[in-house]
Amino acid sequence: MSYTKDRPDLRVDPGVERLCAVYDAHMDHNAPLSSAADAELRALARIFDLASDGPSRTLWPMIRSLLLKQAPISPALNESDEEADMTREALNVLVVEDDAETAATLTEMLDEAGHRVIGPFHSAETAEAATALHPIDLALLDINLSGEASGVDLARSLKNSWGVPVIFLSGDVSQAARHADMAAAMIIKPYSTADVLSAIHRLEITN
Repeated sequence: MSYTKDRPDLRVDPGVERLCAVYDAHMDHNAPLSSAADAELRALARIFDLASDGPSRTLWPMIRSLLLKQAPISPALNESDEEADMTREALNVLVVEDDAETAATLTEMLDEAGHRVIGPFHSAETAEAATALHPIDLALLDINLSGEASGVDLARSLKNSWGVPVIFLSGDVSQAARHADMAAAMIIKPYSTADVLSAIHRLEITN
C-alpha cells in the first residue's frame, strides 16, 4: 500500500489505490478512458447510488471522495504511538440523528468506548444551540434530519464557526458525495459499530 497524493498521512486499500491511479491519470491528462475503465467507473457510480450516465470527469471526483473518506487505512502504529493511544482522552462527541433507534445505538456504543456524548439531537437547530453550551471535539451527523436545516448545513456551521471535524453517517450517497468537502470522513448506512469506532480512531491518529 502506498500514500495517496492528497492524503499523505494515510495509506489506502490496494484496490482503492489502483482506482485512484487509473482515474486520477485520466483527470490529470484528460486522456480518454478505455471501454473497460469507463464501464467500471459507471458500475462504481451505480454502487454508490449516483447517476451513472454523466461525464466521467463529473463522476470520478464524487466517487473518489466516497472511496477515500469511507475506507482510509491508517499507518501501522509503532510502540510509542500505541502507548499514546492508550492514554488518549475521551472525546466530546455531538450526535445528530433523527432515527431514535439509530441514535440510541450510537449513544450506547460511544459510551461504552469511553467517549462523552452530547445529545443525541434529531434536528440541526437544537444541535447547533448545544454547541454554544458544550465543547465539541467531533460531530457524527446524519444528513437528512427533521427540521429545516440539514446535516450539511450543520456541518458547514460547525466547521466554519468552531473548526469541529464532522463524520457524515448517511444512506444518502449522492448528498454525501456532493458535500464530501464538509466532512473529515463519511460512513454510508447501513454501518456497523466497528465502522464508526474505526473512523473515529483514524481521525484521532491523524489529527
